[in-house]
Order: sequence, then C-alpha cells, then structure tokens
Amino acid sequence: MKLRTKLWLSLVLSVALSMVLFGFTTVWIGKAANKGYALFELNPLAQSIVDSIEEQPEFGRDALKQTLDRAHTEHPAIRWVWMDDQGQSIYDTAGLNPTFTFHDLAMLMQNMPEKYLTEEEVHVLTPSTKSGQSYFLLLSIPASAMKQGEVYFLIRTLKSLLSLVIPLLLSFSLPSLVALWLFSSLNKRIRRLNHALNELNIQSDSPLVELTDTSKDELGQLTQHYNSMARRIRSQFAEIQQFESKRKLLLSNLSHDLRTPLTTMLGCAEMIRTGNYKDQIELQTRAKIILQRCRYMDKLLDQMLDISRQDADNLTIHLADHNLSEIVRKIAVEYIMILDGDQILLDVDAPDEDIHISIDAPLMERALRNLLDNAIRYGKDGRYLGIQLIVDDQSVNMIVKDKGRGVPPEHQAFIFERFYRVDDGRKGEGLGIGLAIVKDIALAHQGNVEMSSTPNVETVFRIKLPR
Repeated sequence: MKLRTKLWLSLVLSVALSMVLFGFTTVWIGKAANKGYALFELNPLAQSIVDSIEEQPEFGRDALKQTLDRAHTEHPAIRWVWMDDQGQSIYDTAGLNPTFTFHDLAMLMQNMPEKYLTEEEVHVLTPSTKSGQSYFLLLSIPASAMKQGEVYFLIRTLKSLLSLVIPLLLSFSLPSLVALWLFSSLNKRIRRLNHALNELNIQSDSPLVELTDTSKDELGQLTQHYNSMARRIRSQFAEIQQFESKRKLLLSNLSHDLRTPLTTMLGCAEMIRTGNYKDQIELQTRAKIILQRCRYMDKLLDQMLDISRQDADNLTIHLADHNLSEIVRKIAVEYIMILDGDQILLDVDAPDEDIHISIDAPLMERALRNLLDNAIRYGKDGRYLGIQLIVDDQSVNMIVKDKGRGVPPEHQAFIFERFYRVDDGRKGEGLGIGLAIVKDIALAHQGNVEMSSTPNVETVFRIKLPR
C-alpha cells in the first residue's frame, strides 16, 4: 500500500473515530457527572402531572393532595403549587398556601430562562381545565438542582440548519485541508528522497544528486544525512579506484622489478656454470652482481611483507627506553660499508652525549634505513649523504640529507602516500611504500615526518619525535 493511501486512510479513520469517541464520551460523562434536571424536561414533567389530575374522575382536595404529594416524593427538590384562576393556592406541597396576584406571577416568570444561569429558582406555570374551571400548576425548583451544563440546538426551519451545518463543515474542512497539505508535502519530500536514492551511482563520472531541504524536522535531517552519505560514498569509491589503479601499477612494477634482476642473475650464473669468464676478477664481478641483485630482491620481498602488514593494520609499537645516539652510530657504520667504492661522502653529525628516548628500536631503525636507502637511490648523483641527530628541550630530530635530483615541487605534497612514485618510468627502483612506512612509524610514536627539497641543491627528510 502506498504511503499516500495510508495517510488518507489514517486521516479518515481518525476523524470518524474521534467523532464517535466524542459523542460516546460526552453522553457517558454527562450521565455520570452532570446530574440534575434539564431545563426542557420541566415543561413535560409539569404537563404530565396536570394530565394525571385531569384524568381523575373525581376532583377534590384529597385526590389533588395525593397526586401532588406523590409527585413531590418522586421529585423532592420540586415544589408543587395548585391554584385557581384567581391566584388562590388550593394545595402547596411546601404547606405555605400563598395567594398570587398577576404581578406576583409576572415577577416569577421575569428574566426566564436567564434565571437558570444564576443561583435563583426556576419556575414553570402550566394551565389546566377541570369541569369548565381554569386552574394552574406552579412548578418551582432551585437552580442548584438543575444540570450544571446543557447544550441545545433549536431548529424551526431547515434553512436555519445551514447556520449550523456551514460552520461545522468549515471547522472540519480546515483541519482536513491542513492535514492534506501536510501529507502531500511529506509525501513529496519522501518521493524526492526515494528518487535520489534510486539515482545514486557511485561512478565518479555520473552526476551526484543532492537534495535541498531547509526543514529541521526528521525528514530534513534524513536528507542532510543522505547528502553527506552520497558525498562520502563517492569520495570513498574514488579512493578505492585510485587504490586499485595503484595496486595494478604495483603488480606491474613488481613484475618488472623482479624480472630484471632475475634475468641478470641468470646470465651471470650461467656464465659461472659454464666457466665462460676470463679470470678471477671477472668471476668476482659476476658474483658481486648476483649478490647485489639477491639483496635487491630481498628488499622487494621485505616491502611486499610491509604492504601486507599495512593492509592488515598490524603496525604496533613496543616502547622502551633506548639510546638513540647509539642506534644512529650503528646504522652509520653499516652504511659506510655499503657506500664503500661508490664515491659518496657520508657526513654524520650527532652529539657526543647519549640521547635516551622511549621508542620502538626496530621500527625506528627501519624508518631511518628507509630514508637512507631512498637518499642513496634517488640522490646518489649529488655524491653526498648526511645524517644528523639534533636535540632540543621539546623534541629529537633525525635528519637525512642528500644533494641529488630531489623532489619537484608538484610532487612534494604526495611523497608520503602509499605506492606514489615521483618517477612514473622505470628509472627508479622500489614499490613506492618506503616513505609511507616512515610516516606511519613516526605517527605511531606521536611524532611526524617532514620533507623539503631544492632539486640538485639539497633534499632534507626530518623525523621529529617528542621527548
């Protein structure tokens, strides 16, 4: 069933049930709480007493007294007075037997029925004829014995009924029109939201359907949530597409990076196997090439392991107090041996005193080695590699410098992203995750990593850790 149909059925049923409930509760509460005599019940009551007296075959004081006393017993709040046409009371249930003049009767009937709204008595005078003689029955009742509330509609002609029907129609049509407008507005907003959800497409080249709803109600909030969700889904899909393209590029690069050294290694190994070399020097050269290519492939495998760990979000640190100065000196000694024969100046600048700091030593060594490998790989043309350890009151800084080709300005904002490579060709080696790992390690230590580069002048990477 459509929402619009449900809303209409709910409106019609609620109006019908409300009218039935109003009528039922009004009658029930009126009977239970609004006790007493109704104004328009008095005339029929007095007329019934007159009729019973006129129907009696014998008319005398005793019969009259018996009838009026019985009526007084049934209605103790009412005073009954039977009088002749001269105003002389023949029998009074109150025992007063007054004589009424025309002036007295006129004063009793004055301002009726307004007296009913005050705390005065209500009087009803009913004529009677018995044996050709005129009589009157006077009914007197205090206002306190009347109902506390009465509503009557007196209709003399059908034309006067319009004065009641038209206001009723207007009073019922106004809330119905307001409800119709409200339901139509809600239905329109819901259909628009439903259409936007059906048209939602995560493809980046499809138009993004955004809704405008300034209302602060639940539908307005739902519309705002939809807009936010649509933008977030589109952004996340774009990131997934970008990641997928990088993944494909990674597999292509990995295939090339493994095939190239493997081809070289196979050629050298075949030469050694067949003994097709001139002397021991060439043999050592070929063996060195095989060793270098094996180390390079070992680094690629380590990087693949790093990628799998990052995907599994397994980068956890185990902090302990370590001598950072000793770590830097140890790594510097290792790279002196690595750079042996490459004509690269290694400049190490570290304070003489030991710097103790709470770090994860294996991770910090790994970050520093990644920076040094990156500087050697892309900055070896500058023939300079610098390592600095600078300490102040607030932080500890590990700095790696080179004077090679550097990073162009347009690439500097993306250099720490995963799989990002400045060189899209095959001039560089690696998978583009080394600097991303450095950033993750620095952030895990509540620090950060910064980079500044002036191509062919100086490129500086700085790991800044809080003390």
